[in-house]
Amino acid sequence: MGKWVKKSWLLVLTALFALALAGCMADSGGGEEEDASGTTGDAGGETAASEDLEEKVVVYSPHGSDILGDFKQQFEEEYGINMEFLDMGSQEILDRIRSEKNNTQADVWWGAPQVNFDQAKDEGLLAKYKPSYADALDEMYHDEDWMWSGTSMTPEVIMYNNKEISEEEAPKDWDDLIDPKWQDELIIRYPLASGTMRTIYSAMIYRTYKDTEDPQEGYEWLEKLDNNTKEYSANPELMYNQLAKGVGSLTVWNMPDAVMLAEEKGYPFGYVLPESGTPVLTEGIAIVKDAPHPKAAEAFYEFVNTPEAAKLLAEKYYRIPTREDVTDLPEWITEAEDEIKPMDIDWALFQEKSDEWMDHWDNQIKNAEKETGE
Repeated sequence: MGKWVKKSWLLVLTALFALALAGCMADSGGGEEEDASGTTGDAGGETAASEDLEEKVVVYSPHGSDILGDFKQQFEEEYGINMEFLDMGSQEILDRIRSEKNNTQADVWWGAPQVNFDQAKDEGLLAKYKPSYADALDEMYHDEDWMWSGTSMTPEVIMYNNKEISEEEAPKDWDDLIDPKWQDELIIRYPLASGTMRTIYSAMIYRTYKDTEDPQEGYEWLEKLDNNTKEYSANPELMYNQLAKGVGSLTVWNMPDAVMLAEEKGYPFGYVLPESGTPVLTEGIAIVKDAPHPKAAEAFYEFVNTPEAAKLLAEKYYRIPTREDVTDLPEWITEAEDEIKPMDIDWALFQEKSDEWMDHWDNQIKNAEKETGE
């Protein structure tokens, strides 16, 4: 009898252990899966796709703390992994990625003109990635080898004080700016310190250089522009203030800022998209070669370029998306779509010659007495 009882208890304990083990196995492989970051989602659903992601993604970007903070919160909520970012200038990012080439720290480079990404590509600093939305990008908005792709575009414009000049009177094209009737009417952001201004001035030279391989005609154009310039402002805020006060009535700048300054700050600014065409800078995104967190990098790349993200950037941060399939965009973008005529620019040549051209302007053309402010 005693032996039978002992044997029975042994069978019961064995059965209980088997049940407990089965339960543990069921918990680990059942209806919910835990991804690598510790968040849970339905098996096979979108969140489950993050199960292979690393615990964080490191982003270098010049977009500023507002945009980066906004997207950090949304990305972490969506994927449950940590987004770390460094906010610095585009050239600083390129220099830092160069210095870290043998000990890569960044996963994603988000934000810079295409010329910076082309430099990085030539130096072998980027990784190829063709995004899921590739068909929604015109070929001018991505690298031919998919080392980077465009996120937003920035057309350059003629900006004017609409209390001083009517829409009908405003210059319609670049060459209108050198008409003597606009003498002392231009307030220009000092070009050497501004990527926007360097782009515009270099584009004015490039217009004829591309056919003649001689910058002289472009230099003569800039001399006439200098004659009509009242002052060169040391920073954008000085330029905005002088234009708003009517010290001068015209400048050249970028379209998104022109809209933002009028809508959010109430400046009396209007703008004209030049009829002959304008340089259009493409802001891009890329995955850094040998990224420590490559899967998380791909997830972030896709996340910040969804139609929803593009729409948010347009509405809240005045960015014009490069994706062709984004709908319900702000009116200022949809109304300008047919008016934006991108100049056909060899950006590699543009980058190669820009320093030389700007040095000539600074030393041979500029009237130094027109420089104001610090």
